[in-house]
Amino acid sequence: MTGAQWPTEGPNKDQVKEMYMSLKTTLLATAIALAATAQAARAEDSFKIGSALGLTGYAATGDRNWRDGLQLAADALNAKGGILGRKVEIIVEDNRSQPQDAVVAYRKMLSSDQVNAFDSGCVSAGNMAAASFVARAQVPMLLCSILPQKPEEQAWAFSFLPPPTFEIDARYGYLRDRTQIRKVGLLIDPTPYSQLMKGFATRLAPQYGLEIVAEETYKPDDSDVNVQLGRMNAAGAGAVVKLGQGGSTVTVAKNIRQLGLDKMVLMASTDDGGIFKSASEVLGDRFYFIGSAVQFGDAGPSEKAANADKSNGAAKAAIDAFLTPWVAKYGDRDTGQASRAYDSVMLLAKAATAANSVAGPAIKDAIERVGAYNGAGAVYDFSDKQHVGITKNPYFVGQFVNGRPTVSK
Repeated sequence: MTGAQWPTEGPNKDQVKEMYMSLKTTLLATAIALAATAQAARAEDSFKIGSALGLTGYAATGDRNWRDGLQLAADALNAKGGILGRKVEIIVEDNRSQPQDAVVAYRKMLSSDQVNAFDSGCVSAGNMAAASFVARAQVPMLLCSILPQKPEEQAWAFSFLPPPTFEIDARYGYLRDRTQIRKVGLLIDPTPYSQLMKGFATRLAPQYGLEIVAEETYKPDDSDVNVQLGRMNAAGAGAVVKLGQGGSTVTVAKNIRQLGLDKMVLMASTDDGGIFKSASEVLGDRFYFIGSAVQFGDAGPSEKAANADKSNGAAKAAIDAFLTPWVAKYGDRDTGQASRAYDSVMLLAKAATAANSVAGPAIKDAIERVGAYNGAGAVYDFSDKQHVGITKNPYFVGQFVNGRPTVSK
């Protein structure tokens, strides 16, 4: 008998056919099992980090830097064997800077990609919208944003974003100590992070001897804010303290110049260095921004690291470890968001290694036990009661001098 030809006569015809079908079924089942085993083995070979990022929309500039910082860390880890022998894989989904798209992205990465952890960008509203079902799935969330609001969601989330009050403290302190400006206007976008900053900005102003004479709102995609600036100027504001990120910073700078407000200064929120440079080309020395040590100094790693706390050798080493490959790959691109993204993956790897596990609950508990961790962007210190990792203000007020970001004196 060859192929699918069956005996047409004899007493064993049915038995032979039954044996053949049984063997065929067994072989098919074996093939399926082997394929499943191979697929499981491939899955076990990788440590998957999902990232919901605003690669389009108002958060695009910063979140693209976050993505590249994640990948830089993954490459560095993979060169040394990955996490617990598993290759680190960064899975990115564009949330278009919108909460509803973030929910879709998170659900896809949970169900289809089966990620081990999330390490997402700076769209706070999107991260908060997904936090409930991510917490139920017991998957840690490392975030470039504020924490979700509910305690049961916060238990699974870790913020690598400096607290909003640090932005206010840095700018208000500079106005008080280095300028004669005492009347300020707040220009506020509708994002959750900016709304938090607004609360701190309002409460802290008297402590710094400042008076808020105007509070104006804008949308990130507004083509101009001339009306808002006009009202601030009429109220006597000497400085615009902008609460919000993105290209709107350049729009505000251009509007200040177009309106001839030649004594008004603009103090921007933390953001991408490219945006800061463009705004400084419009307003010159009337434009101020805030950034961490890694964002200032010359292009070389050693020079930038010198801006860190010189007594902290671990901080200098962390800055060098990040900047050397970053500069080699991306040149003088801004490092603010990217450095903290890099730090988040490195801390995640440290936690997983300490736990000797890739299970979500074990990693969560291990992050809470890492203790003070010196990163390139800041020092992080998480605990079971503290899920905002940055507890010391890392910000300096800066300006562009001769086209380079420089700490203001």
